[in-house]
Amino acid sequence: MRNLSYDAMIFAMECHKDQKRKYTNVPYFTHLAEVVGLLSTSYMEEKVLSIGWLHDVMEDCGVSYEILYNKFGEFIADGVKELSDLEQGNRSERKLLSRIRLANAECWVQDIKVCDIISNTSSIIEHDPKFAKVYIEEAKLLLDGLIKDDKLLLNIAIKQIDEYHKL
Repeated sequence: MRNLSYDAMIFAMECHKDQKRKYTNVPYFTHLAEVVGLLSTSYMEEKVLSIGWLHDVMEDCGVSYEILYNKFGEFIADGVKELSDLEQGNRSERKLLSRIRLANAECWVQDIKVCDIISNTSSIIEHDPKFAKVYIEEAKLLLDGLIKDDKLLLNIAIKQIDEYHKL
């Protein structure tokens, strides 16, 4: 018998099948696996891990809320929507609205976002130093508002940012 997390993983793999990670050109799936691996250090709930697998399908693949709702249910569709940067405006406006949305999110949503930041940070620092300056400042502002999240995961993300500032 399959479990929900497995079904979410297979669905996410299919949605992202033609995508590669920026800078490294490895299959995008590796980012999702890293996020879920980090997340599984604090969560074993199938629904939360499923959202970890699916966290980019609305934003990056155009999967609608309705499709997620019909396939995985309201809890997962709501969680993926909560993690999707769908705000409008210039970059500064979008990032501000995203910080407000995520600051008010449930702790497990914040934890998934922290895992996403951890997964993205080292690659951006290594491969795009110019953009890293912007990304690190945005990540720091976002992390400052994620007060409900797992402190161990948060400490990893903060350590990455601190290491960047030492460079």
